[in-house]
Amino acid sequence: MTFENLNILPAICQALKEKGYVNPTPIQEKAIPFILEGKDVFGCAQTGTGKTAAFAVPILQLFHTKQLTKKTPGIKALILAPTRELAIQIGESFTDYGPKINIKHTVIFGGVSQGNQTRALQQGVDILIATPGRLMDLMNQGFVKLHTIEFFVLDEVDRMLDMGFIRDIQKIITKLPVKRQTVFFSATVPPEIKKLANGLLTNPVSVQVAAVSAPAEAVKQSIYFVEKQDKKDLLKLVLEKENINHALVFMRTKHGANKLVKDLVKFGVSAEAIHGNKSQSARQKALEGFKNRTIKLLIATDIASRGIDVDKLTHVINYELPEVAETYIHRIGRTGRAGEGGTAISFCATEEKTYWKDILKLLGNVVIIETTPKFNNVRTLADTEPERKRNFSNNRRFSGKRKF
Repeated sequence: MTFENLNILPAICQALKEKGYVNPTPIQEKAIPFILEGKDVFGCAQTGTGKTAAFAVPILQLFHTKQLTKKTPGIKALILAPTRELAIQIGESFTDYGPKINIKHTVIFGGVSQGNQTRALQQGVDILIATPGRLMDLMNQGFVKLHTIEFFVLDEVDRMLDMGFIRDIQKIITKLPVKRQTVFFSATVPPEIKKLANGLLTNPVSVQVAAVSAPAEAVKQSIYFVEKQDKKDLLKLVLEKENINHALVFMRTKHGANKLVKDLVKFGVSAEAIHGNKSQSARQKALEGFKNRTIKLLIATDIASRGIDVDKLTHVINYELPEVAETYIHRIGRTGRAGEGGTAISFCATEEKTYWKDILKLLGNVVIIETTPKFNNVRTLADTEPERKRNFSNNRRFSGKRKF
């Protein structure tokens, strides 16, 4: 299957090829035809499966075939995203996929002065990519009118609800035309997501390509059991042992991310933190440095990591395990993307064992290397044994004993 087989315009196919995309991912292959037909779509797919192109490509094509830019002035497509990083990434995708499609798009988000954003809006915009909070601010100030919307996309809805955007989303929906095409993407589908979707979508087509419990197939997973106070020493040693030159490192808290950066700099490792307390300019500077590989490690909290899309990212390190098991899937999905291989390494301290048990239940049929570190000056947990491998597909241990 190629994008040509999906009847995508030659100009868009060429742009996709120039970005290295020839074969659509499963979510793209399933969603694009329905969106081109004008149907509402409810999509469920984990991070890293290509959801952005699944809606951006057909929207660009429909703009061209319907000649929407020649119709009544006004915003014709609204895409809502939970974080500024994801919103920026979506904007970059529209730029990449549609250089020969005559559209104007802009991205608006909080944490920066609104001056440049309002000027862009006043000059006229066909496609608006926004975070809910800043969109509400500019709507209240009269800079954004949504009565001309023909396409409405909600991306990563589960994360938007986690971040408390439900009221803003509900208010935004009341300003949209009743007659519109709506695309709804979420990695998980709890009851509140289903309720929101039922109120938004008209006779939707459901598209699902992977359960939330399915990690990226190309990702090799391993875990080290180690005392909490020794994690920073273990990280330095793992970087050296595995010859890791580029990795995304996850922390649970902003304070922890900042502290780890300071420790790494003392070790002589280039690192930057990205989290909600950082200014937008600082976040973008850190992300750009990580993408162009002038920064070796990017230390991120979960909310800030949404929208981080780095080509050929080889390693994800869970310095701290997430409290919610599904978050582990989102984290490791940052590597092993677009058919590339990847490695996910986790550190588990005594107080994190409950989190790890929950992750194991969610993962199901996955082989994971379990290791007690054998490095000098790094203490191990007393109830683990070295170099164990467990196959969860048949509930059989290859070696060693486990105490949890």
